[in-house]
Amino acid sequence: MHAMNEVVVIGGGYAGVMAANRMTKRADVRVTLINPREVFVPRLRMHQVVGGTHEGVVDYRDVLAEGVRLVVGSVTRIDAADRRVLLAEGDSIAYDYLIYAVGSGNAAPPVPGVSEFAYPVATLEAARRLRSVLFDTPSAAAVTVVGGGPAGVETAAELAGQGRAVTLVCGDALVAYLHPKARRTAHRYLAKLGVTVIEGRAAAVTKVTAEAVELADGRTLASAVTIWSAGFGVPDLATQSGLSTDAAGRLLTDETLTSVDDERIVAAGDSSAPSDLPFRMSAYSAYCLGAHAADTLLHRIAGEQPEPIDMSFPAMCLSFGRDAGIYQLGHKNETGMRLYFSGSVGKKLKEVACSAGIKHLATEAEKPGSHHWFSDGKHRPTLLAQRGSAATPVA
Repeated sequence: MHAMNEVVVIGGGYAGVMAANRMTKRADVRVTLINPREVFVPRLRMHQVVGGTHEGVVDYRDVLAEGVRLVVGSVTRIDAADRRVLLAEGDSIAYDYLIYAVGSGNAAPPVPGVSEFAYPVATLEAARRLRSVLFDTPSAAAVTVVGGGPAGVETAAELAGQGRAVTLVCGDALVAYLHPKARRTAHRYLAKLGVTVIEGRAAAVTKVTAEAVELADGRTLASAVTIWSAGFGVPDLATQSGLSTDAAGRLLTDETLTSVDDERIVAAGDSSAPSDLPFRMSAYSAYCLGAHAADTLLHRIAGEQPEPIDMSFPAMCLSFGRDAGIYQLGHKNETGMRLYFSGSVGKKLKEVACSAGIKHLATEAEKPGSHHWFSDGKHRPTLLAQRGSAATPVA
């Protein structure tokens, strides 16, 4: 009888769940998933949680393979030498292999007043808190959303669609990934919803108070509720555990997603930095990276050589309230194509994308190893060559 391989997955988001499900492909693997919450959170829905049009939770029974043990708790340290993770509750769990998929959350921007007076939206708890604050705020009160990425744009549109007076401060450009043609469409949608868009470097936020937002060009915007969606941060678990990370705290790996410090540790999702060149943060990237991280361990357990990751970010989808959306197709070098879908078609494609992520996880739970993605061997080698580096990162 073969000994069981104990695999611990830290993080129950798109990457962690996909990896955990895929690991059940082998009968001699026992998987434990550790997550702070007892429910799965589809991060693509946080703007809807804020607006009260979606609860933003999915039962783990709907996405997690039956053979995976779910432990609700928080890991405070990884003891790589002893192959053990320590939990906040004081317990510890031993592992033979570890999948690091802790995801991302609210950033801590060095702007005066943000931590005291602004409301983040990156996590379920933050989105719920903001929803409660807005419930107690008159609908005519000024709302300012800081951040021109998908989270900021979708939150601004969601609230404006409910009749709120919203100003969106988006720095250099509105959703930098969009093709200029699609960006013009996005501006039209926001204008139709009544959102005031302020962009450009002079519009950078320099201070937030309880009642206003101050900009670099000297303007002061009245703001009863200020929402901060500019950037994400990753947990410092890898750093605190003495593992090599990039400047943002992501776990440094090679192109197989294996930690540069320990071949028994792999990383996936927002908290991973293959060759110090992270993939674009997205649900799609996360569950594809989760699948590849699992494949790396499955190869290693089988005594086979793991393969390098080959994946790209194929599209970005945005919703503008409940009636319109943009589905922007992208090149493999992660620039937006001229081709995009808008209006009700874009909205439907956005909803399909949101639902597809959950469906992929559920399918992988039933048929581990079934998830596939497009690859042609061209994307990562090109980017790495442009960086003037080999596939091995520098710690």
